[in-house]
This record gives sequence, C-alpha cells and structure tokens, in this order.
Amino acid sequence: MSRSSTEHRLRRHVISSEEAPLLVLMCGLSFSGKSTLARALAPSLHADIVSLDDINANRGLHGGQGISGEEWMRTHRLAEQDVRRHLALGRHVILDDTGSPRFVRDRWRDIARTAGARFGIVWLDVDESLQSRRLAANREARRRPDVTDEVMAEHRRTFEPPHGEDAIRVDAGLSVPVETVDTVLSALSGR
Repeated sequence: MSRSSTEHRLRRHVISSEEAPLLVLMCGLSFSGKSTLARALAPSLHADIVSLDDINANRGLHGGQGISGEEWMRTHRLAEQDVRRHLALGRHVILDDTGSPRFVRDRWRDIARTAGARFGIVWLDVDESLQSRRLAANREARRRPDVTDEVMAEHRRTFEPPHGEDAIRVDAGLSVPVETVDTVLSALSGR
C-alpha cells in the first residue's frame, strides 16, 4: 500500500467528521522531539497545536530558564482555555507539553472527557545520553532557547513517565520518518 493511500485511510478514520474531536497530549522530557513530532502529525490530523512553550514565550517567559509554579499554573490555565475553545469548535488538538507529572495528564484527560473529546498520549521516550547530546547541539546551533543545567536536572528528576496509561510510546532516538508518523496515526485511530 502506498504512503498516500495509507495516510488517506488513517486520516479518514482519525478525523472523521462523525467522530468526536481528538486531544493528543505530547509527553516527554525536553529535547525528546515532542514539538517536531507534533508538527509532523498536525497536517495528517488536521489538528491545531497548542504549545505551552509558545504561550510562555508570548508571556515573556522561558521554561528552560526556570519559571515559578504560579506562572506555570497561569500558563496551564491559558492552554486549557485555548484547548477547550478548539474542542468546542470540533477541532482536533495536539497539546505540546511535557505532560508530567501524572496529575497534569489526568487534568487533560478530564478536560477531553468533559468536552466529549477522545484522548491520547504520545510519549517520546528519550534516554539521558541522547537528550544531553541534543541539548549540547542546541547550545551550539541555538535553534531554540536553552535549558539550563539546573532546570534540566530538576526536569529529569521529577519527570513521571506515563506507565500504565495506555500511552503510545515512541523511541525518541528515531528520527521522525514517515513510518513513525504512520505508526502514531494508526495507534490514535483506535482512540
């Protein structure tokens, strides 16, 4: 089966107008590839991306430099408003966030349920070695804002993987080839 016919079949199933909208929560540590995969998935899902990093940037904040818990709560409230608005319009949403700790995932799951939306978690599982290499490469190329060593260490220490939550696990060591996108689309089609 060709790439276009596979994508067409998956797209038809995932974004059928007869089905409820879909909220996809990207989950993983910084530099695992969540934003890259979200951008690759969005066109096939016809989904809007809501990025907590973008919300913070619009507020003049940057999580990689450290943000207070109070400011993160404000950012989450803004993201919730945006996600609820998209879901109310029947739009699919990809939420680009770390999705940790677990209570954050539970909150998004409840928001989807309340909105009558389907819900899925896409977990980009990255090992510390690869994450460190990506962070170092970013510091040289400056493709995105830096994450301080202190913030990164705290992030690693407190991250709660979505074990036992029916998450779609993606090996972050893979690039984002067609096969990865197709695999995630196929898994989401059952949500």
